[in-house]
Amino acid sequence: MRALPWLFLVSVALFISGIGFVIAGARASRQAAPAEEAPATAPVASVAQIMNGIVQPNALVIYNAVGTFVSAAGVKEVAPQTDEEWAAIGTSAAALVESGNLLLLGSRVVDSGDWITMTRAFMDRSQMALRAAGAKDTDGILAAGSDINDTCDACHAKYQRQ
Repeated sequence: MRALPWLFLVSVALFISGIGFVIAGARASRQAAPAEEAPATAPVASVAQIMNGIVQPNALVIYNAVGTFVSAAGVKEVAPQTDEEWAAIGTSAAALVESGNLLLLGSRVVDSGDWITMTRAFMDRSQMALRAAGAKDTDGILAAGSDINDTCDACHAKYQRQ
């Protein structure tokens, strides 16, 4: 007769544990609240404003970072010397990459062919400059600057400056 109350207590304990597991499982399977979506952005600057305000000044930093300059005063070799100078070149290279992203947003995309291809080539060459700045590689900066200039010239040959 003692076995019957013991079995009853074990059965009740298992039943209550089962209900606990069902409740815990239901809570775990609940979908998390959806994350807030990033606010939609609307392009503000024109292509010309991006070129004049971001691309041109930052490309000049890359172009003028390494080289040999000849003037009436003589020949001057230029290369970054400090960590701050290398960081400034890296920042300009990053701005060039990001400007490419801006050129691929919304109504700025002129066509779905060459515009995208040329912009991505420009971004790739700007990434080369960013890597060269990180490595403090003067030859890499010189090569990347030349390649960036070539991508700009090719794009401007097809898409006349407005």
